[in-house]
Amino acid sequence: MERFDVVVIGAGAAGLMCAAEAGKRGRRVLLIDHAKAAGEKIRISGGGRCNFTNLHTAPSAFLSQNPRFCISALRRYPPASFTALVERYGIAWHEKTLGQLFCDGSARQIVDMLLAECRAADVTLRLETAVSTVTRTEGGFALMAGGQPIACESLVIATGGKSIPKMGATGFGYDVARRFGLKIVEPRPALVPLTFETGLLERLKPLAGVAVDAVVACGKTRFAEAMLFTHRGLSGPAILQISSYWREGAEIVVDMAPGIDVFATLRAARAANGRQAVHTALGEIVPRRLAQLICESEGARGNLADTPDRILKPIAEGVNAWRVKPVGSEGWRTAEVTLGGVDTDELDSRTLASKAVPGLFFIGEVVDVTGWLGGYNFQWAWASGWCAGQAA
Repeated sequence: MERFDVVVIGAGAAGLMCAAEAGKRGRRVLLIDHAKAAGEKIRISGGGRCNFTNLHTAPSAFLSQNPRFCISALRRYPPASFTALVERYGIAWHEKTLGQLFCDGSARQIVDMLLAECRAADVTLRLETAVSTVTRTEGGFALMAGGQPIACESLVIATGGKSIPKMGATGFGYDVARRFGLKIVEPRPALVPLTFETGLLERLKPLAGVAVDAVVACGKTRFAEAMLFTHRGLSGPAILQISSYWREGAEIVVDMAPGIDVFATLRAARAANGRQAVHTALGEIVPRRLAQLICESEGARGNLADTPDRILKPIAEGVNAWRVKPVGSEGWRTAEVTLGGVDTDELDSRTLASKAVPGLFFIGEVVDVTGWLGGYNFQWAWASGWCAGQAA
């Protein structure tokens, strides 16, 4: 039976970081993944350029049943720490919008950097290796991995959530947690497009592919980013963000002309040029196809001069405060991350170690900590992985 000080299951963002950090402490580390390559979600992220962190990282950008749980890890390993590592490897980067940091080149650079960190720390990496059993022993844990028995003192679960199953995502981490008696906050897809019922989809069919800048709200939470009409419903950054807060049966409110009082603008246009068609005037505020559909739905087919306020008002509300009730989301297939996971009440916020099972750690997406779109989830992976690496 092979023996290691630490076994990390999952060679994604959190697992790579944890394995390297544990190895730097002189621990004999084995990093296992059932995939053919390490860091695949890193490689495809950010359109292939990896949005590796966000300058505005703060607890308020994370969802969890215990919103304060992430504070310790994020303070101990902030965005500046990972950016310094990136710069040490000579990887050029730039800030996009809203504090998002991207590689100038390929996201592969981040994967290669983390693999180099693991090699320098003498981490043993085994890919295409499935773990079939995990049991507790007197000195730690026993695993059957790739048909071979392995023993370790510390076991780190970094297997991620259930998002993007085509890349091999499974519920393995939750199964391990349940096996050792840890509670799970029911996982659900997050940062995912929202879908509409068939009747509404048919009415909105002409808008597929239309994008607008929007403010999308659900309850008291709102996001101001781009929104895209699709053949299934709505997508785009603003929708992905609000999807983490939306629940079945709730409506979202969309302002498709932020900062513009559409009613006042249309009334002013009517006074200035009453011969102009209503949809033409509205088309100067929102995309033409959207303007036409809204006007048609309100029965406004003539000129502005012939359109009274009682018709202009619902047209304006259809732009500034469109209320719509999605029926669901596109699910795990397209979800970027998982909401929920291992209950943070079960874990030490400083080390990510299980309170009840000594030597067992859970890091990254498998934990009930989910960030906003824009590099926040990677920063949680780096921070949680780093913290566990100091203790495992």
